[in-house]
Amino acid sequence: MSLPASDLLGLFGHFLVLSLLAVGGGITTAPDMHRYLVLERGWLSDAQFTTSIALAQAAPGPNILFVAVLGWNVAGAAGAATTMLGMLLPSTTLALWATRWRHQRRDTRGVRAFTEGMTPITVGLLLATGWILSEPSRHDLGAVAMVLLTVGVMLKTRLSPMWMVAAGAVVGMAGWV
Repeated sequence: MSLPASDLLGLFGHFLVLSLLAVGGGITTAPDMHRYLVLERGWLSDAQFTTSIALAQAAPGPNILFVAVLGWNVAGAAGAATTMLGMLLPSTTLALWATRWRHQRRDTRGVRAFTEGMTPITVGLLLATGWILSEPSRHDLGAVAMVLLTVGVMLKTRLSPMWMVAAGAVVGMAGWV
């Protein structure tokens, strides 16, 4: 579970670029991570990719930890450090600068238009992420029913998503999906 330095550098560079495209959170770049890690490089299978994200999302802590799990599954500790550094360095620097800049110009038309325009982009990226993550289960009617039930419950109630994660774990352990 190790990569040559040139591959680690490539992994770092890819996540560095993705960091700047992660509007709405790191999870919105999951489709491109999937393309790079699974389809282009073959470092992970579809199931490994999906399991990595599911495991990190079910764990307590920041959502961005899925990046470390992906890196770990690609190249161990070096991979986890590489992906996290690549993902956090530019976005953290830019976020600190942009927050200060936006606060000073929050009432200008351009800043308001930018903020409103980013909402549909973020929703589209989240939908694409959901599509990629559902790849291993799309053929299973039980899994599709769970997806639809989860979406319905989340739209109609104020129930914590953690209850749906727990329900998914129970259903998975029971072998129903």
